[in-house]
Amino acid sequence: MDRFPHAANVDFRSPLDLSKAATAVLDAEGRVSGWGSSAQRLLGHAAEDVLGRPAARLLAAAPTPRLSTLCKAPGTRSAVLDLRCVDGGTLRAAVTFCPLSHRGEAATVVVAAGLETLRGWEVQLAMLQGLATESPVGLTIFDNDMRVVWGNVSTDLELAGIGQYIGRPAADLFPEGEFISRHHPPDEDQIMEHVMTTGEPIMGMHYRGRAPADPVREHVWSCSYHRLVDARGEPLGLFEESLDITDRYRAQERLSLLVRAGKRIGASLDVRRTAAELADVAVPQLADEVLVDLPPAVIEGRQPPTGSAPGHSLLRMHGRTPEEFRTSPVSYPPSSLQATSLATSRPVVDVGPPGSLGGPESDGSYSCLFVPLITRDAVLGLATFRRSSNPDPFGAEEQALALELAERAAVGIDNARRYTSQHAAALVLQRSLLPQRLPEQSAVDVAYRYLPADSRVGVGGDWFDVIPLSGARVGLTVGDVVGHGVHAAAAMGRLRATVRTLALLDLDPAELLTRLDDLVAQDSESGADDGMSAEALGVTCLYAIYDPVSGRCVWASAGHPPPIVADANGAVALSALAPGPPLGLGGLPYENVELSLSGGSVVALFTDGVVEDRRTDIDSGIDRLAQILAWQRCPVEELCDRALAALPPGPQADDATLLLVRTRRLGPDRVTDLELPPDPAMVARARTLAERQLANWGLSELSFTAELVVSELVTNGIRYATGPVMLRLIRDRCLLCEVSDNAHTAPHLRRARRDDEGGRGLFLVAQMSQRWGTRYTSSGKTIWAELAIP
Repeated sequence: MDRFPHAANVDFRSPLDLSKAATAVLDAEGRVSGWGSSAQRLLGHAAEDVLGRPAARLLAAAPTPRLSTLCKAPGTRSAVLDLRCVDGGTLRAAVTFCPLSHRGEAATVVVAAGLETLRGWEVQLAMLQGLATESPVGLTIFDNDMRVVWGNVSTDLELAGIGQYIGRPAADLFPEGEFISRHHPPDEDQIMEHVMTTGEPIMGMHYRGRAPADPVREHVWSCSYHRLVDARGEPLGLFEESLDITDRYRAQERLSLLVRAGKRIGASLDVRRTAAELADVAVPQLADEVLVDLPPAVIEGRQPPTGSAPGHSLLRMHGRTPEEFRTSPVSYPPSSLQATSLATSRPVVDVGPPGSLGGPESDGSYSCLFVPLITRDAVLGLATFRRSSNPDPFGAEEQALALELAERAAVGIDNARRYTSQHAAALVLQRSLLPQRLPEQSAVDVAYRYLPADSRVGVGGDWFDVIPLSGARVGLTVGDVVGHGVHAAAAMGRLRATVRTLALLDLDPAELLTRLDDLVAQDSESGADDGMSAEALGVTCLYAIYDPVSGRCVWASAGHPPPIVADANGAVALSALAPGPPLGLGGLPYENVELSLSGGSVVALFTDGVVEDRRTDIDSGIDRLAQILAWQRCPVEELCDRALAALPPGPQADDATLLLVRTRRLGPDRVTDLELPPDPAMVARARTLAERQLANWGLSELSFTAELVVSELVTNGIRYATGPVMLRLIRDRCLLCEVSDNAHTAPHLRRARRDDEGGRGLFLVAQMSQRWGTRYTSSGKTIWAELAIP
């Protein structure tokens, strides 16, 4: 489809041209002797109506001497006359009189055109003249060989004289220029060849280069190409329109740069990456390179220095090479422009002559812009924007742009600093809430792994613990609070502390979970906004007690996955434990499950993050962990590593905690039991047994203390019990003395008065032992005391 359907009506010939104008011939008497068809079209009079008649009859006004004067004038004369049309109307026309002399007969040729048509043509002519002499649009005409034929004044000014390029190819005009529009071939010869061949114009191409009249500054033009054809449609060449849009293009680039900066700078919450993001956005559009220097305090997450600008002991976070990063301090003398920028909190421009920076890379001149990184009225560091390929000083708009980028980077760096500080605090909190180191136990060999799902924060809601209990027993617990981050960690810390407190009361697993469930439910009902109640309905917990003397292990679960057990022969089995409801629901009981474990068995306690992810179900994860436990003869540390290595790759959906326990048994040579009837005379027998057993164990130094403690505990048991009393001595990391009876009354420690005959037994036990206490069983209670082995 023709893009200009009315192009055929565009005619730049003058309306008084003989090929277009109305023509007539007058004789010496002023009569019409010739009447052209064009005159008939203009006025409507037929030739037979006007030939031989006075021309004055064609005038709308009364004849005047002026017509005869114009006809008899020796030279060409022009005038504006009102002519009579055949329909009686009047046409104001521009009329030219040209006298002729042929064989002595005088005659005059008259040429006429409508005055309004002539004025329109003159406007078109003025427009063409303006395009050639005054328009800012550069117009250049090329012939069929794509050589320069003509250029208007704008082109002449850009090329510093069009004459020197006449007859030369287009490539000679801007030899180092390039098209930056990518929707057409980037080569100018290919573009011009396409227009010449197809006749299709190409418009709005952006071209970047340096004009001969301004070789230092880079310009951008919008260029369009059109084919030129003659009246027969034969190509004559083509012409190029070019408009310098440098300022508009740079404004658009600045706007797009700010948009990119808003999306990229500060998105990482990492100081070094934020500095690199600033450089990535600014290079090469604003500068050739960007240097970012920060004080160590900001990098480490601490408050920036106050009281004075950080002009010394800065660390380079982004520079020319990665080797520059944080390798050596950067110092600015007080008289330097960098120090001035930091002290005044304002940008400072530096323009240097060739070679003023020193070094092989500074053979040419350069321009630097120093911008302080400021946020919340604190100076965080300095950003240096440096350019050498275009050493023009940074203009006001470029300074404003650099300042905007620096402000965005400063906010990102400050956010990263605050995040670093909070992350460090969160890690300290996490480390304080989880066991710093697990106590050494004779009962078990332990290894653990903890992987938070939120690797950025580094904390989560999982917890585990190994709790030493009386009688060489050990409490084992693993729990999970829904969620990640500091709130989940805080809730986890409270729950872990509560479990440890209840465990030291020597509660069995089901009783412990029941009391813990009541506490969680109370916190949830109170609506306390302390992190624990918010997670209350998403808390699971497993608690187990292992006795190395009997090999008996008892556990209960509050909505937590049951443990996996691998015996000494490598046979792996999932516990038959049916988990009770999660903590905080209340109303449903928890049940104990008891299992006898042989020495060397491996028990895996874990959270669902170890066995469950988005791509596989929990059964597949349990099978995977069970296959790893089949290698149970490996050290538990190696088993932990194998288990984590088998996790699916990629980010975790949940925290993953694994606690592996290899059980041990205390042999008969380390435990002795004696059942005593409820007879006070048996106290002496108990002392004798204790003395003899300590001698066998090589602990005779403890005989006096141990006999005293055994005597008081047995006496207390015989006095209040109604049945036999059981004495047990265990040699572990300390000497354990236990006396069990069928009474459920709780012993109380008190200070006896001078005249009291009793009441000093437990006081003596407390003074002579490092720890003592009472635990209750289904058949009664056990009073125990621990004596340190010298």
